[in-house]
Amino acid sequence: MAVFASKSFANHDEVVFWHDAQAGLKAIIAIHDTTLGPALGGCRMWDYATDDEALEDVLRLSRGMTYKAAMAGLSLGGGKSVVIGDPHKDKTEPLLHSLGRFVDSLGGRYIVAEDVGMSVADMDIVRRETRHVAGVGERGGDPSPATAWGVYNGIKAAVQHKLGREDLTGLSVAVQGLGHVGMHLCEHLAREGVRLVITDLDGEAIRRTQESYGATAVGPDEIYDAEVDVFAPCALGGVINDETIPRLKASIVAGAANNQLAEGRHGKALIDRDILYTPDYVINAGGLIYVSYEVSYRGPYFDRDLAMAHAGRLYNRLRDLFARADAEGLPTHEMADRIAWERLEQVRGERAQRR
Repeated sequence: MAVFASKSFANHDEVVFWHDAQAGLKAIIAIHDTTLGPALGGCRMWDYATDDEALEDVLRLSRGMTYKAAMAGLSLGGGKSVVIGDPHKDKTEPLLHSLGRFVDSLGGRYIVAEDVGMSVADMDIVRRETRHVAGVGERGGDPSPATAWGVYNGIKAAVQHKLGREDLTGLSVAVQGLGHVGMHLCEHLAREGVRLVITDLDGEAIRRTQESYGATAVGPDEIYDAEVDVFAPCALGGVINDETIPRLKASIVAGAANNQLAEGRHGKALIDRDILYTPDYVINAGGLIYVSYEVSYRGPYFDRDLAMAHAGRLYNRLRDLFARADAEGLPTHEMADRIAWERLEQVRGERAQRR
């Protein structure tokens, strides 16, 4: 496992491995950058085919969290953790306790929350071992509704920029993935009169979405060929690639999944097809914004309404991003990287002047 030689090793501050044979835990925590504050990022439990695949995932995800926090204007750094295993078969209470001890060993440099394969109930168990955890039941709880709210508002921003429309009524959106975020997103879209095309590996999730919102279900591979206005990836990353881009009928890609572009060059490939890409770590920042209010929680209650309102302001942030990308002739994902980097450099400069 070549950490430093990995194509996704982007000058990470720390990459830490933890193996607890008794608890059945194999995990990696990657802390990318703490310029803006402690690294906050979810823990993903996935049945990775190889350890190298797990490492590549945590490195890409943690870097994305740095830029996500910077673009969202938060005083947080970027980090992520992965647990290697099947969450349906391998997750146990001893494993979660061991994960908590792993997080606690870093002394607050990393704050964990739930992600794919983890839940609020799991974070409640992790919290028994460490206070460096967010997304627990007694405070904010599940951040998925905030992520979905941000994505919904991001889609509206993209539609306004690309199609010149202020509302979504009568448009069509293909939602790839019906987890917590995807399902909440479908609710928002359906309420505004959007025609939904959906896919998921979970037949029950498909059935519920069809019954609740009149959605049309297609196979996992057929979703790329759907005749829709917006393609919304809400599952795993890497789905925008050499094979799928030529098949897309949508004029906008805007969804909740992390690392949607298989490679950076695929952002330019979308431009070549006149498809507007809404950078994933900008549009899906609602969950991070939500848990940031929990991390900074000092009063007698968690202000959910304030956190959700902040997530909704991603509409304005994306409108500004699209305008600047057009003005400077850059792909949207490169423009987002530049803006995030500018904020990081500004804070580093201010810190250096105070020394």
